[in-house]
Amino acid sequence: MLRKKKNTNSDDFSSAPAYMTTWGDMMSLLLCFFVLLYSFSSVDAQKFKAILTAFQGMSGVLDSGRSITPDGTMTDPAATLSSLVGRDGSSEAQELEMLALKVSELLEEEGFTDQVELGIENRGLIMRFKDVVLFDLGSDELKEEPKVLLKKLSKILEQVPLPIRIEGHTDNLPIKNLRFPSNWELSVARATKVVRYLIEEGSLPPDRLSALGFGEYRPIAPNNSVDERAKNRRVDIVVLRPSLAESEPGTPWLNELSKIYKAIPAGEDE
Repeated sequence: MLRKKKNTNSDDFSSAPAYMTTWGDMMSLLLCFFVLLYSFSSVDAQKFKAILTAFQGMSGVLDSGRSITPDGTMTDPAATLSSLVGRDGSSEAQELEMLALKVSELLEEEGFTDQVELGIENRGLIMRFKDVVLFDLGSDELKEEPKVLLKKLSKILEQVPLPIRIEGHTDNLPIKNLRFPSNWELSVARATKVVRYLIEEGSLPPDRLSALGFGEYRPIAPNNSVDERAKNRRVDIVVLRPSLAESEPGTPWLNELSKIYKAIPAGEDE
């Protein structure tokens, strides 16, 4: 009797190793897993590209040096990474809110909660020292009580590399003496005293600070009563937003920080 010849068709996969079936199933499951992860996540392409470039440059995988952004500016990968890592993808507003929270805790600890107002405006974080918290009426001599607060405040502000403005304001009552011919001189002198203390007794570098005096010409109340004039007598410590850093003269490192923030779309990481 003739035996039936064994089928040697090339489509016969019975000779494949047994583990291939398990391996194929595992690959399929992994593919499904990563597809699901991608569908649940929100990918920010620009941030991912910036972080990838930074890691490549710092680890030596690709020694690309500086890179050119689409607008023609040059950025350092290490600087890009340092500006992104530790921020948890936070926007400018979130960064300032975190700073405001730290300052608020300090104010409560030192007992100045009712004497210093905190707020975030278009230009940045505002710390408003009311009326006679820092200075007596008509004086530019810094009081002893708030000095500890200012020193501790400088430690907090030191951690955020942003420009800081000290702004002096007065009411509309005229002042004229040998020391202060007008409210202009008084407001500038007060702002300068705060700047000097933050530098000499605190820990802030001089190139991050500036002093401005507005006199009576930037009121926040009408100046029609004693209470309203008291609101206008104030010293504001303003931490500028990173996007405004490039307006500060002679600070190229702040300009680079501003460019990095501008390159990252806001609101995509909410």
